[in-house]
Amino acid sequence: MPGSALPRARVAPSAVSRQVGLLEEELASVLLERHRKGVVATHAGRILIDYYRQHMAHQHDMLAKIDALRGLKSGSVSVVSGEGFAQELIAGPIRQFRRQHPGISVSLDIFGTTEIVRRVREDEAEIGLVYYAPTDAHIVSRGSVTQPMHAIIGVDHPLRHASQTSLQKLNTWPLALLHGVFGIRQLLDHAERIEKIRLNAALTTNLISVAIGFVTSGQGVTLLPPCAVSTELADGRVLAIPVDSPALHQAEVQLITRAGRNLSPAANRFLQYCMHGMEAFQATT
Repeated sequence: MPGSALPRARVAPSAVSRQVGLLEEELASVLLERHRKGVVATHAGRILIDYYRQHMAHQHDMLAKIDALRGLKSGSVSVVSGEGFAQELIAGPIRQFRRQHPGISVSLDIFGTTEIVRRVREDEAEIGLVYYAPTDAHIVSRGSVTQPMHAIIGVDHPLRHASQTSLQKLNTWPLALLHGVFGIRQLLDHAERIEKIRLNAALTTNLISVAIGFVTSGQGVTLLPPCAVSTELADGRVLAIPVDSPALHQAEVQLITRAGRNLSPAANRFLQYCMHGMEAFQATT
């Protein structure tokens, strides 16, 4: 149902309609409106949806606190992250957390920045790990560190000995760029507006691994924070060259949660593992 963001239920549509009708009668308010493109929630309907989400979040927190009384021996932590952090999350915080708390399961789903923020805001995930998050009054940062964007090039690229480069110079080579739902691309769009330049993408993709493959196969250049290619940098498969662009210098990696949400003890513990166990949260020099 476009624009509704209503919870999904595996019941017959007629049964749903009857229940909605009874609820509308009880509340003396219209909750749904039908349009040509589907069904959308009214303002009263959205208030009810927000109440439902908060109720479910409180229930989750209550169950998590009861689990905590058993010494973090059971429960779950839900995390949403950008693709560039997945490898390090698995090799670092998730591995360490699972060793100490084997009875607690971790859910890790990978999305673009826009979807990560939405899922945290709507309590579909407890923790989000995101690069260049947009301002959102419903989101708070639990930890952040500046991670400037770099040009990621192959080891034989003509720029391999450069101390820095510029967006204008990079535009002379084929570029692999991410779609606009990613904070990486949103940051580049911001830099383009400031510098009055238009980056010409030879390849646009929704996967960082594809952009890296574009570089390692010798086809061109991409722009990413070094923390997104830490494995490739350590293996000597790519190089990271600083970009002389003030807009790209201030971007941050952030651990985010919904404002006002009391995280479970397990989620709070996992946050600490992320802050102290990931290279992405070690400030660059």
